[in-house]
Amino acid sequence: MSASGNPYENALAESFIATLKKEEVYLSEYDDIGEALTRTGYFIEDVYNTKVLRSSLLYLPPAEFDSILLTVIWS
Repeated sequence: MSASGNPYENALAESFIATLKKEEVYLSEYDDIGEALTRTGYFIEDVYNTKVLRSSLLYLPPAEFDSILLTVIWS
């Protein structure tokens, strides 16, 4: 754990929120809060976790990295 007040402690969450805003929220118009929740949920589960590449995960999406990691661990 990092020290209290460390600006780097929240970097991962800040990066995710920035991506969510740039790639979903700012590009969409929602009719109501229900649609906004549905579409952001879709973005997180079906786009962010399966298609967006991460340098920290060897330039793989999280879902693919997890499946490879589980295969290696259980082999």
